[in-house]
Amino acid sequence: MADAADDSFELYDLRVEVVAPEGGPIYCGAKPGDHFELRGEMLFLPPGQGFSIYSLAAVLPLLAAKQRPTEASDWMTSDAEVACPDPNCSTRLRITRTGRRRFSHAATTAVPLPGA
Repeated sequence: MADAADDSFELYDLRVEVVAPEGGPIYCGAKPGDHFELRGEMLFLPPGQGFSIYSLAAVLPLLAAKQRPTEASDWMTSDAEVACPDPNCSTRLRITRTGRRRFSHAATTAVPLPGA
């Protein structure tokens, strides 16, 4: 059982990378290898690289769930690619868990833990 004074929790850091089949059409302005990283709630792009807001919108709803620990048999653990929202574009967005980061409940919200 966790220490009652320990209000910490862990989230996975994520890397979201553009992947595409060799010679496949790309209409979202991306290049294979383009990526961003998610560390906690902060999204980081490499200097000078953009990312389509439409591609971001396709993957965004899944990121909070991918950051959390999941059971081995949960599809959220095994499924890692999201199709580009343009049905004519061959790119996919691959979500990879790259590490874990510890956070404090008190540092991330003003709402107290139940029973505190």
